[in-house]
Amino acid sequence: MPAIRNKAPRNDIGDASSRLRDLHRRVYRFRTLGMGLGLLPIAAVLTELHAAWPSWAWAICCCLLWPHLAYLSAARGKDPARVEIRNLMVDSMLAGSLVPLMQFNLLPSVMLMTVSTADKINAGVRGLWLRALPGMFLALLAMGAVNGFAVRYPTSTPVLLACLPIMIIHTLAVSASGYQLIRKVQKQNARLDELRRHDSLTGLESRGHWQEQVGTLFDHHASTGASASMLLVDVDWFKSINDQHGHATGDDVLRGIAGVIRAVIPDGSHAGRVGGDEFAIAVPVALFEAHSIAERIRKGVDTLQFPRKPPLQCSVSIGIAEPATADADLRGWMEAADRALYRAKAAGRNRVAARLDVHA
Repeated sequence: MPAIRNKAPRNDIGDASSRLRDLHRRVYRFRTLGMGLGLLPIAAVLTELHAAWPSWAWAICCCLLWPHLAYLSAARGKDPARVEIRNLMVDSMLAGSLVPLMQFNLLPSVMLMTVSTADKINAGVRGLWLRALPGMFLALLAMGAVNGFAVRYPTSTPVLLACLPIMIIHTLAVSASGYQLIRKVQKQNARLDELRRHDSLTGLESRGHWQEQVGTLFDHHASTGASASMLLVDVDWFKSINDQHGHATGDDVLRGIAGVIRAVIPDGSHAGRVGGDEFAIAVPVALFEAHSIAERIRKGVDTLQFPRKPPLQCSVSIGIAEPATADADLRGWMEAADRALYRAKAAGRNRVAARLDVHA
């Protein structure tokens, strides 16, 4: 019986078609494995019942031919996902039809219907298992009527042993598939967390993650008195760079400045892009040392070269502030650095200014 690793977020065939277009390929191997193994207990029961050839023919068609027909019908269909979902419904009908052939032999009958229903749940298509149940029971009733509803519940030891391969191998195969899905989801979550924590253009911390990290640094400063300084870095005349050289060049400028920042800041610092052309850096050092770091950043930006735009030169203005000692908070710290940045820009740009009166 098939096990599916995809999960469609909505019970919508058109949506499933776009999200599950490879569904039939993934289902094929599980359908072939599950139905092939399922033939073993069915054959054991039919042997005990001395079943006629039509019963054998139907069991062989369901278990050995149907998986390949299902794959071909989906692969050649205009909408493989729609066809495969229909095939999954047919799987349940076939499972239901095989139960009366075995005269409702308890263990293999329950096993086939349970595995078939579980596979619909594993498919991840919302409500598929419920939609498949009516077809399963209608097929059971139809085949039961043909077979006279003959009943033989007891399961012999040979039949029980014939059930073991599908119970063990199919379960392990589904578990391995589930493990692979979990690993894939874990990798995707790690990637998403990486994207959440870093700005995709510059590689520096994203604004939200930067605020979280700097909040921790600020709390450490408030509780221990450890040194900490804030640097706000603003690109001078960035709009003119975009207007004259294009936004792609503007992106190159931002990446170049981010590279300078990463090369200069000490361990324990947190640098993030907090605006279009503005960077914020929290460093675990006192104001005078932060001023030295800021000057190195400013000079590093001055020397940046852009091979695609050789004449282009850029500069930054930087404001620095330490946290206030009374009624301090992160917002106030940033506002103090912002006022220092304003002073640097008002004094002619391409310079560093420190907010010296933050304790006032």
